[in-house]
Order: sequence, then structure tokens, then C-alpha cells
Amino acid sequence: MSDERYITETLFDELGFRMSFAAERIVFQGKGDLQSLVLFENKRFGRMLMLDGATQVTTADEFIYSEMMSHVPILAHGSCEDVLIVGGGDCLIAEEVLKHEGVRHCVQVEIDKAVLDFSKEYFLEWNRPFFEDKRVESVIADGMHYVADRRNHGRFDVIIVDSTDPQGPGAVLFSREFYEGAKSCLKGGGIMVTQNGVPFFQPEELSSTIGIWRELFSDPYAYIAAIPTYVGGHMTMGFATDDKALRAIPLSTLEERFRSAKLSTRYYTPEVHKAAFALPRFILDLVEKARGKS
Repeated sequence: MSDERYITETLFDELGFRMSFAAERIVFQGKGDLQSLVLFENKRFGRMLMLDGATQVTTADEFIYSEMMSHVPILAHGSCEDVLIVGGGDCLIAEEVLKHEGVRHCVQVEIDKAVLDFSKEYFLEWNRPFFEDKRVESVIADGMHYVADRRNHGRFDVIIVDSTDPQGPGAVLFSREFYEGAKSCLKGGGIMVTQNGVPFFQPEELSSTIGIWRELFSDPYAYIAAIPTYVGGHMTMGFATDDKALRAIPLSTLEERFRSAKLSTRYYTPEVHKAAFALPRFILDLVEKARGKS
């Protein structure tokens, strides 16, 4: 904390800058099982959660990230029944997943039980469906170990990796070993999406993932969303599948699936879904180079 009333994010220290947020009230500050946590209230962003000095979620703009991480792969797939979420201890992505009535089983694997308990206490206003829906299976485990377990192979239509940045316990979720295990957990035609940072500041986070995926998936790619909390321009979500048609679903099909799902969204629309795969040139160059196409 750089000032009594400010909480400082230190994620970009190596790049030479920090961001500070005025804390009107510090709700909680302490250690989880594996990470340091601070939850505070900010006038513009609402309730903010930081883990190990990096902003994870704010109640003001979490809907953008949660909707794009969940509805894009589920509606692209078209007949998703089984979803695996790795990470996501705030349970806000699970909340979006559970809006899809066709999803019959949602497994969330979170390594830090303290984060899950914390979210139940402080975010229940937003994530209540996760704790009350019978389709949910909550697992406290290392995501790496979970996907390596052969009993879980071939079980899921969609895998959503809601990780921290590649530091601390989240680093392993960017490794080849993890991605190989995750792919083995996908059914045929399945989709995996991942949090891949802000390419303007973290280009290697995206390029390293795509570079690994090119040897594992027929169509390794990415899509984008603009999320105010994550400064530096567009945030990228990795998108990996062996079905190349899933990245190019016609708009009319997405519109029909969206209507059928009866979703209430604040950011996602079928048009935004299509447009999210139109990458700005500097991000496209990064992706294509990692794919070995430039």
C-alpha cells in the first residue's frame, strides 16, 4: 500500500509503472492458503479483489470478462453440456455458464480453498447460483493434477481456464503439460478458452500459449474484449479447437442460439462475438507468428 487510502497494483513493475486505486473501505486484507488477498471498495470500480498485487475482478466491469469467457465458447459450440472451469475462484464465470439451460454439469477446479470461501462470503450477491445450482461440482485441487487424471479425459465440451497471470500458483496453467492434459479432457469438437493478458504489455503471455497450441490443436487462435480494469487496451482470450468451423459460425446461427438461450447480457451480443475474432493488426501479427504463418 503506497498510501493509507490507496491500494497499488504491482503487476507491471518490470515495465516501470504501477496503478493505484483509492480505497474508500478495505473489506479484507490477509493471506489465503496460497496467495495474498485484498478486497476493497473503490468509488468507480466498486468492490475490487487483488491477489498477489494483481487485480482479479471488480464488480463494476466483471460482466465483460465473465460473459466473453463463457458465452463465446458455449454458443460457438452449439450443443455444450459439460463444462470445466479451471480457476475462477470468484465463481462469476460459473454464474454465466449456468445461465445456459443446456449445460448439465459444470465442474470448477480451484486450487485455493480460501479464495472460494472468500468469494462465498463477499461476492454472494453476484455468484449465488454457483453455490445453489445442483449442476455444479466444486473441486479443490491443482488444475494440473485434475486434467492429468485419466478419469477426467474426454469429459468436457468446453474448458474455460480462468487463471491469474503466469505467476505464483497460476504459472503452471500456461505450461505445455497443462495444455496437453486439458486437451485430453475435451470431447471431440470441444473448445478451450483461456485468459491471455493484455498483448500491449504482455505479448509473450499470448504468443507462448499460441506457440504451444499450434502443435496440439488444428485451430489455435484468440479473440478480444475491452475491459477497463485491465489497462493497456484489448485483453485477449485464447481460443483452441480442432474444429476450424467453430471460429467462423455464421452470425445468423449465433443469433438463433442466443435467442434460444434466452440470455440477459450487458456486453456479449452475437455481433460482438463475431467482431471479437477480428484482431487489431499488432495482435494478429503476434498470433500469426506464433501459429507459424508469418
